[in-house]
Amino acid sequence: MTERRFDPATLTGAAADTFTVRRAFGEAYERDGRLVVPVARVTVLTGSGAGGGDGDLTPPDAADDGSRATGRVAHGSGDGGAGGFAAHVTPLGMVVVDDDGAHWQPTIDINRVILGGQVVAAVVASVWAVAWAVRRR
Repeated sequence: MTERRFDPATLTGAAADTFTVRRAFGEAYERDGRLVVPVARVTVLTGSGAGGGDGDLTPPDAADDGSRATGRVAHGSGDGGAGGFAAHVTPLGMVVVDDDGAHWQPTIDINRVILGGQVVAAVVASVWAVAWAVRRR
């Protein structure tokens, strides 16, 4: 029987191979005589854990009534482990290289724009409600 052991370094190495600079800088392409390089923010999370094991032999229980075989009793435990990794990629924009040089073109995160509008609307509604309540007194 071969013994298998979990090696956290193997998982970390696999994550490092997967999450390279190519995840932040996409494949460059050319359009209308301009070189375009997509850029993103990559957040990487990894986690792993491992356990160990050992074994020993202990003398038989002193209260043994003889119904069990005499001799030493083996006790042991195994090892194990697990791990995983994940990434979150957020597009930031692109670098455009043309005859005039390199230019940064940011992307617009519409979800952030909508959330910002909702926060502003909630603050305005709260201030209006407080002002209305104070005025009614």
